[in-house]
Amino acid sequence: MSKRALICGVSGQDGAFLAKLLLDKGYQVVGTARDAQMSSFRSLDLLGIRHRVETVSMSLVDFRSVIQVLSKVSPHEVYNLAGQSSVGLSFEQPVETLESHAMGTLNLLEAIRFLGQPVRFYNACSGECFGDTGVGKSATEETAFRPRSPYAVAKAAAFWEVANYRDAYGIYACSGILFNHESNLRPERFVTQKIIAAACRIANGSKEQISLGNLNISRDWGWAPEYVDAMWRMLQLPDSEDFVIATGESNSLQSFVEEAFKCVNLDWREYVRTDDSLLRPSEIMHGCGSPIKAGEKLGWYPAYKMKDVVRKMVELKLNGSMYKT
Repeated sequence: MSKRALICGVSGQDGAFLAKLLLDKGYQVVGTARDAQMSSFRSLDLLGIRHRVETVSMSLVDFRSVIQVLSKVSPHEVYNLAGQSSVGLSFEQPVETLESHAMGTLNLLEAIRFLGQPVRFYNACSGECFGDTGVGKSATEETAFRPRSPYAVAKAAAFWEVANYRDAYGIYACSGILFNHESNLRPERFVTQKIIAAACRIANGSKEQISLGNLNISRDWGWAPEYVDAMWRMLQLPDSEDFVIATGESNSLQSFVEEAFKCVNLDWREYVRTDDSLLRPSEIMHGCGSPIKAGEKLGWYPAYKMKDVVRKMVELKLNGSMYKT
């Protein structure tokens, strides 16, 4: 009998790529959304798998809703990818952000404990929890958290909930501390997709300019389809452990912009301007993660770094395709 996987937050980038990965491995996949009847599941449609994923409504902040879905589905693996996913928006909606991650993760863990099912639980944590890692430094699984946004605070709280339930109740529960990972499934409210989409429109004749915040920030950017493979690998280990998932390479936002416009044979300086209104109340200047433990214990190594990611996103955008296997 095939394994059943429950993906909380299946409508987003990571949820869709993970659903495809699991379907290709022979899993039965059930995905949740707050309102499955009203959600578009556009990402699943773009990957051509919408008809193969069963979708159910579930509110992570409602314990009754969570326990009903877990009882009905009886999954072997649960992937928690839900919650408010924008760092910038978290400054405007801190309560919603904290509740969706901290309360949502707690409800899942408590439901698993209460039902006593032999579930393996994956929680999506974030490299944002480390705060500023410093120039030339990479965060490891032993690096202390120093969150600098409501989003990172919420993710850090969820991380420690997972660790507590693992230690206190012996639940198979782990967190993947993922640094930035991109694809064309990102909406344009994410800066990487905003840049790629604008560069491609300008290359096709648009006269627009693009406004960005601080171009000096540096991030560790990877390719999203690779990162969901790391999630799955984490749940296949004999014992649950937390892992940093990253490329180990950090690049400035300016370098990302320059590479995007270079791919369409344009000089970015003619089309990009900075806008102080886009600056955040507090910002991480340098972010980078170490994939060493993931390589050693998961056999996971990133094939794509920032320049590769930009090139793939531009090619897919210009070709009118969101994703290719």
